[in-house]
Amino acid sequence: MSDYKTKKYYRDRAAEYEQIYYRHKPDRRREIDDEIDRLKGYVSNRAVLELACGTGYWTEKMADTAKSILALDIWMEMIEEARNKKYKNPVDFVRADMARLPVKAGFFDLVAVGFWFSHQPRQAYEEFLEGLKYPLRKNGRVWMIDNNPPAEGRFKESVGVDEHGNNFKKRRLDNGREYVILKNYFEERELKEIFSRAFKIERLVYMKYYWSVLLSV
Repeated sequence: MSDYKTKKYYRDRAAEYEQIYYRHKPDRRREIDDEIDRLKGYVSNRAVLELACGTGYWTEKMADTAKSILALDIWMEMIEEARNKKYKNPVDFVRADMARLPVKAGFFDLVAVGFWFSHQPRQAYEEFLEGLKYPLRKNGRVWMIDNNPPAEGRFKESVGVDEHGNNFKKRRLDNGREYVILKNYFEERELKEIFSRAFKIERLVYMKYYWSVLLSV
């Protein structure tokens, strides 16, 4: 699914990852807080599978109301950061690749994916979305959140676009190390077209800085 260079960037960024949530201007912070409120309602008393859980930012929020959470990430560096948090309800962490989910079919009420869809190659969307169905119970749901295009346009800081339309951009860590990662952006109509291929769109919130979606099988 997502390319190795992008995955490695997030492994190396684990210790500083959550800066993105606290360095924002107030209006960005407001959009995140509003989404937290929506998400807590979605997962209330539900069994949740979180993919690419990272440092546990969204895990911690969901644990306030979820019945249980199984949180997966490919990097132990991320999981170790996540384990340092305190969770109101049970959370289990497992190192795993979302392309090979170590879970039973039809076990979870909701699959959560925070800020990872933008790193999926466009040519693999069908495979990715179909894979989200496997762990869901009948009438299960999927929640996602991700970035909207920068104000200057979706190709701001782009270092290239491949033959599939995937955008690549530079990212820099606090230590100055640079990476080129896969990062796609979407207009609202594109999201509707992509997700409606595999799911029913219950709610799509397209904000200034972020979008979120609630899908059902």
